Amino acid sequence: MAGRRVVVFPSAAELGPALAHLVTARADKAIASRGRFTLGLSGGSLVSMLSKELPALPELDCSKWVVGFCDERLVSFDHPESTYGLYKSQLFSKVNIPDSGILTIDSTLPVDECAEDYTRKLKESTPHCLGLPYFQEKKKVVAPISDSPKPPPQRVTMTFPVVNSARCVAFVSTGGSKAAVLKEVLEGGEGPVFPAARVVPTGGELFWLVDDPAAASLTIQVERPGSGAKL
Repeated sequence: MAGRRVVVFPSAAELGPALAHLVTARADKAIASRGRFTLGLSGGSLVSMLSKELPALPELDCSKWVVGFCDERLVSFDHPESTYGLYKSQLFSKVNIPDSGILTIDSTLPVDECAEDYTRKLKESTPHCLGLPYFQEKKKVVAPISDSPKPPPQRVTMTFPVVNSARCVAFVSTGGSKAAVLKEVLEGGEGPVFPAARVVPTGGELFWLVDDPAAASLTIQVERPGSGAKL
């Protein structure tokens, strides 16, 4: 592992462009070495941030990108909780990711079958990854969840072995309401371990990109890059 980097920006407005540059820099590197860039997306505020910043980059070429979703609710694509649906309406129409490169779940299937079907799609669409440990038959790639505490209760999610085998993982956290949880995740505490704290790439980079309000309670060493800095 290259080591965790906690990078603090004055506001989300400064964080957004840095995130977009991080994504495209790693995309260029992946395409140069492997001919393809595989990106796992999450929902929440990340949707609007990437949908604003990625299309604003000059000469952006996503024709060799393959996009999957790290966590997806079993809802129709027009449902407000559909991660794919949000990216489709806000981002995918603005960039040239091929339709064949956008890997979606089949939300009409029962949750167990949906997870198995999505695993198959990931394996078929990312053949260069088949030799990695997380694609061995004995390892579960996508887990079915039936009792998520936040409704709707059913979803499928990529497992820790998958995420921890990534060459680069980036978390984004903004706003003062995230300060207490962010401190718990990054510095530990007496409470339960948050899932994000278990993300430790075995051979890749790990970024936490946060703004000043979210970082307000942190006591660990952080980076504060200047304007326009590249990660």
